[in-house]
Amino acid sequence: MNSLAFSVGNYIPRNLSAPNTTLPAKNLDTTKLSRIKFSSHSQENFSRQPQPKESQTFFKRREAIGLGFCAGFLDVLLQQQLTATAEEAPCELTVAPSGLAFCDKIVGTGPEAVKGQLIKAHYVGKLESGKIFDSSYNRGKPLTFRVGVGEVIKGWDQGILGGDGIPPMLAGGKRKLKLPPELAYGMRGAGCKGGSCIIPPDSVLLFDVEFIGKA
Repeated sequence: MNSLAFSVGNYIPRNLSAPNTTLPAKNLDTTKLSRIKFSSHSQENFSRQPQPKESQTFFKRREAIGLGFCAGFLDVLLQQQLTATAEEAPCELTVAPSGLAFCDKIVGTGPEAVKGQLIKAHYVGKLESGKIFDSSYNRGKPLTFRVGVGEVIKGWDQGILGGDGIPPMLAGGKRKLKLPPELAYGMRGAGCKGGSCIIPPDSVLLFDVEFIGKA
């Protein structure tokens, strides 16, 4: 039986003599009826009420902030990847008349070195096979020497100071050098002991040089 109809007046009291008598319409409590209808209508309207504008604005702002953060983060990652790619990208070697080949991976912005000046430089040295034989980075300390006065192999002096078709390196720059044996250790090689050499005789050497600046 419908509860709403039961409350309105289809109930038959037990103390009435006529078993089929219904309550007259004039005895309906219209106040209660209106309250019932009003309560039902109010609940329906309440469930359909839209969210406050302040709540909608809050969610929109939060979503905008989240999207902005994600976009900024992705932009930073992209810039880092582009920078790393630019530094690691292989460059085309230019061969000078002396036989030295060079390629600037990063052109520095500082001053160039002067002959006889005490400078600092990091480097990685490799054989033509790609095997690393020395690295100042692994030691955590750059090499300090006077450039252009024979303290290092000829290819280094020429590759940093420039000349003979080679531009001078600028402080902060990184350059790849490929040295023929006559500009490196020649016929004697280097690090030889017991018939074995770290750098075999007549080796072509590859260097990644980072010119830090004057010491």
